[in-house]
Amino acid sequence: MKHFPAGIFVTALFAAMLIFPQAVFSGAEEGLLLWFQIIFPTLFPFLVVTSLLLSSGGLNLITRLFGGLFRRIFRVTQNGAFAVLAGFLCGYPMGAKVTADLLRAEKISDREARYLLSFCNNTSPVFIINFIVWKTFGDESLMLPTLLILIGSPVLMSFIFRRIYLKGRHPFPEPSAALKEKKTRFDFSVLDSCMMNSFEAIVKVGGYIILFSVLLSLLEELSGQNSILIAAAPALEVTNGILLLSSSVSDPGLRYAAVLGLTSFGGLCSAAQTQCMLEGTGLSVIPYIIQKLTTAAAASLLSFIYLALFSPFH
Repeated sequence: MKHFPAGIFVTALFAAMLIFPQAVFSGAEEGLLLWFQIIFPTLFPFLVVTSLLLSSGGLNLITRLFGGLFRRIFRVTQNGAFAVLAGFLCGYPMGAKVTADLLRAEKISDREARYLLSFCNNTSPVFIINFIVWKTFGDESLMLPTLLILIGSPVLMSFIFRRIYLKGRHPFPEPSAALKEKKTRFDFSVLDSCMMNSFEAIVKVGGYIILFSVLLSLLEELSGQNSILIAAAPALEVTNGILLLSSSVSDPGLRYAAVLGLTSFGGLCSAAQTQCMLEGTGLSVIPYIIQKLTTAAAASLLSFIYLALFSPFH
């Protein structure tokens, strides 16, 4: 009986797919094109390179360059600094992927991994600039405030989240395994292993994008005039969700705050991708979702403050 609610949902989904096959096809097509044209070429190279960094000595160089600075700001270990860097620059779900890989390799502790997951799995600056600033709003003057809000929100929230995971004011201790780096002979077998690992990850990401695009397409078909379903639809997948908000919210200020809030959250699709990357680590996705929703609320609040102070849409 404990699986009964899930069974009802899947049965209803199957029925909806049979009733609205065109919506299923349209959603799957949009999701596949989004994955193939944007996500795959953007994310796959980073997946391969980060795997190579973890398998070779490249991680040491990055931690030496950024470890000290990030340790002072975020109280993380030197290896944890790499997860912060990847999570803020590479986009979903790279922060979660790198954090999980570091935890599996015993280069960070479980407590630090949960702290890193709370703030360093974010939308990439490239997506923010290209899709939100240029394509969605078409206003280059919004570039700086949008970047500051979407990057600053998780940074600000990290100061709150660290109180949950850090005991006292001391930074996370360096794990003993992180101090004893194993010498790895680099050859094409290492590259092959990293590529296969990256292919598995990117295919899983694509599967979730297609599935949630289908769900979004069906929800649009079923929502009609139901305001609750219409409001819930954008939260499924961030890219199509932003497009929905752009077409359904007429007030530019409210639209701006809603888009930045959704972008900060990442949508349920990115949460599913994150859980996929955390498989086998023992890390739970539930605290992650709660922390992302809190960060999204902070991003929306900062957006309203910016709009009240500078009124860019008047």
